[in-house]
Amino acid sequence: MATSAPTIDLQTGEEARETAAISPARLIGRRFLRNKLAIAGGVVLILLYLSALFADFIAPVPYTEVREDYVFLPPQLPRFLDEQGNFHLRPFVYGLESELDMETFRFVYSEIHEEKYPIKFFVEGYEYKLFGLIPFNRHLYGVDEPGVFYLLGSDDLGHDMVARVFKGARISLTIGLVGVILTIIFGATLGTISGFYGGALDTMIQRVIEFLMSFPAIPLWAALAAAMPPNWSPLQRFFAISVILSLIEWTGLARQVRAKVLSFREMEYSLAARAAGASDARIIFRHMLPNAFSHIIVVATLAIPGMILAETALSFLGLGIQPPQTSWGALLKQAQLVSVLLQQPWLLIPAFFVIAAVLTFNFVGDGLRDAVDPYSL
Repeated sequence: MATSAPTIDLQTGEEARETAAISPARLIGRRFLRNKLAIAGGVVLILLYLSALFADFIAPVPYTEVREDYVFLPPQLPRFLDEQGNFHLRPFVYGLESELDMETFRFVYSEIHEEKYPIKFFVEGYEYKLFGLIPFNRHLYGVDEPGVFYLLGSDDLGHDMVARVFKGARISLTIGLVGVILTIIFGATLGTISGFYGGALDTMIQRVIEFLMSFPAIPLWAALAAAMPPNWSPLQRFFAISVILSLIEWTGLARQVRAKVLSFREMEYSLAARAAGASDARIIFRHMLPNAFSHIIVVATLAIPGMILAETALSFLGLGIQPPQTSWGALLKQAQLVSVLLQQPWLLIPAFFVIAAVLTFNFVGDGLRDAVDPYSL
């Protein structure tokens, strides 16, 4: 009885050789690019950080400008059709007049249809420093005086919500990155030392970690934030809050890095390096940390949303960023009253930016986690 000879799938063999020749970093990149949700999240994150970077360019007025004649002004939408049904190629807004409602003691705004103010782009306005260095006075959009254009409305002092939201994004998005950088420094360093040396040093570090993890996070953050001197500058307060947020977050990363280092310590390459006379520092920085780096990046990315939410909570409670500085949490502080939410729902707009930032960071973190998993398809 004749038997068929085994056949070799040449294409599969070529693919296997090609895969074997690709570096681990490129394999991770390929797997990450296959995750469409992570890519979409990354694009949104880039847009958020760019909008925070160019906040002064986007905003038509300074974020600290007070307009008592435009308090709680609802969002103004650009118009292309006027009241007569005529189409205008350039979008415009109508002039406004206000009247005090004697029942609610709030201003009620009505449009003056005889006054049209075209929306212009790349207009001249107040001067600021682009990237903090270059004097610049161009802005993305604006209208001629005496017209006003509040795309997202105004708050209780007549501040432009566009300027406040994007200026607040600088602190809310940056404080998460700074906090995570501190978390990586503390967690990776102490976790590596604990796992590599073991013994009494390992026991002491683990007991300190357990002690810190026993504290409830939000009350501890609130107590430390409330203890900050009120005369601190905004920069001092910013870095103090970053340190406070990373005070507990690093403990979880330290334990995970310790577990990784414990397994790496018994690997053949580590034993061979030690037998060859390599120093502890070389073994740690050449063999331990590079192998744990992908895991550290994933954990750090997934920790950023928690940092953003924590800063938002502290500022919402009045324990975080203080005026004249602003953040998303500080903006949401105005939306605590039910009456405000019912009459000025646009004050909740910063919450949608918080949700967008948290979700997109989670999407990117999940994509990185799947990409670094060698068993993922």
